[in-house]
Amino acid sequence: MQLAENLSRLGTESAFTVMAQAAKIEAAGHHVINLGIGQPDFPTPDHIVEASIQALRNGAHGYTAANGIPELRQSVAHYLHRQYKTEINPDNVLIVPGGKVTMWLTILIFGGKGGEILYPDPGFPIYASAINYTGATACPYPLLEENQFAFSADDLLSRITDKTRLIIINSPANPTGGVTPIEELDKLAEGLKAFPNVAIMSDEIYSRMLYEGQKHKSILEYEHLRGRAILLDGWSKTYAMTGWRMGFSVWPDKLIDHATRLCINSHSCVNAAAQYAGLEALNGPQDAVDDMLHAFDERRVYIAKAINQIPKLSCITPAGAFYAFINIKKTGLSALEMQNRLLNEAHVVSIAGTSFGNYGEGYIRLSYANSLENIREAITRIDGFIRNL
Repeated sequence: MQLAENLSRLGTESAFTVMAQAAKIEAAGHHVINLGIGQPDFPTPDHIVEASIQALRNGAHGYTAANGIPELRQSVAHYLHRQYKTEINPDNVLIVPGGKVTMWLTILIFGGKGGEILYPDPGFPIYASAINYTGATACPYPLLEENQFAFSADDLLSRITDKTRLIIINSPANPTGGVTPIEELDKLAEGLKAFPNVAIMSDEIYSRMLYEGQKHKSILEYEHLRGRAILLDGWSKTYAMTGWRMGFSVWPDKLIDHATRLCINSHSCVNAAAQYAGLEALNGPQDAVDDMLHAFDERRVYIAKAINQIPKLSCITPAGAFYAFINIKKTGLSALEMQNRLLNEAHVVSIAGTSFGNYGEGYIRLSYANSLENIREAITRIDGFIRNL
């Protein structure tokens, strides 16, 4: 068989690969603690589950419109207005099977040979994978620990060339837990006035996972960018709905039809009953979201303090999401060596920083989307492993 050449340029998401390795170790009789996967350890709230069950009983068994049921798109528009006091036309909202789909659609639209796309490094690995798949040039910009893993607007603007088609930003960020200050976002938005042909996709999937009273500012709040800004968000992280595959995006007038046509050509539409679950999540009680955030905050503080008490390791306290990016440079191990040895010797799942880009060397990612009890045990194991190096 002769396969398409661009398949050779597709990367992967290492968290799933490491999970498979961990499953083999568990099958051999070992207790493995998974701090690798970015998935809330809470169940989807009952009222959301019940809404989906009721939708099935009411006959939500068939196709829906490719862009999502009208009442869900309207609810997304209302939700965004509540969050950011900005008016959204429901016709610009696209319901997709998971947040990852939005980045895939965006990169397909702006990718291709001869173009450049700027993306964060360390960053979600599918950014670079999808860019390379299209044949565009993937251009990383660094997120450095000395800057609290926030991007510098001046640095990012300086990297724009006449070939730049798209900029991808992500705050709060995976894998670092970094949050870019609003002042830097403002500076970037102002600077983009000089580059009217450059689009921007803002991955805001962790927008409600901020701590210590911080506020999130969405790309949608910059009116002068609305004609070229794409919002990526969804239900997976906020409502513990990773397996439901529910995401939403907001597109400019000039792009929404292109994105919808790509959906028709790929997945047709999102699961009908799941869309009613999404509707209930946005319109129903938000207590479960607040409870999860409180638990994540407690774990966040604990994991940063505990890591900083382990010799040769250090960690800045993450400001958002549910990840800690651990500096391992003093151990003398590479990121991949640390990942593999922690898994095989301490039976703790972590993700090598290099899974998120070249600037991730010298780091591992730990997810604190696990119970405090499991995190404490994992830290004890990590501490023992490091002291025996």
